[in-house]
Amino acid sequence: MRIAIATLLGGLVMFLWGAFAHMVLPIGEMSVRAPLNEDKVLAALHENLPNEHAIFILPYFDMAKHDDPKAVEAFSTKAKASPFAFIVYAPYGRDYMQMGYNLFHQWLSDTLAALLIALVLIRSTVNAIRGLYTGLAFGVFAWLSLSVPFWNWYRFPAAFTFGTLIEQAFGWLLAGAVIGWWLGRGVKRGFAAK
Repeated sequence: MRIAIATLLGGLVMFLWGAFAHMVLPIGEMSVRAPLNEDKVLAALHENLPNEHAIFILPYFDMAKHDDPKAVEAFSTKAKASPFAFIVYAPYGRDYMQMGYNLFHQWLSDTLAALLIALVLIRSTVNAIRGLYTGLAFGVFAWLSLSVPFWNWYRFPAAFTFGTLIEQAFGWLLAGAVIGWWLGRGVKRGFAAK
């Protein structure tokens, strides 16, 4: 029961921090901009991308042509002269003002991640300070393993990547402290009170 409550508390703290970071602070929208003519861009996407939910990278290189020096050279020339785009495309619309579905999945994701922290912490002499450090380590780990590669390979803007670090590191630091505090209640000399 201690782990379940710690998990729910940690997930709730991270969920609320994420809401605050996106709705009050500008962290979640760093480097997010509107196109100059949204309707033209949407029409171009609709007309020129396949009717499937997929990721498109422009300019695109077909890895099947990896051994063709002419294809590699042509791509290199085009890539140097062209803008770059990483497009997550869904050919169907959705009202993003109706956030219930997304909010539920965000809460569930945060809660499952909090469970992992709780399971790591329960195996140690647990307290709020240890939880704080463990949460921070998990947050930085998540950032290094996901956001930094997206910055490196897919050219996500540095400000967006830094904003993700703030969101993940600080959020999991807070959640970890709460998880550690809850798990450490009633614990003496590293052993759970019966």
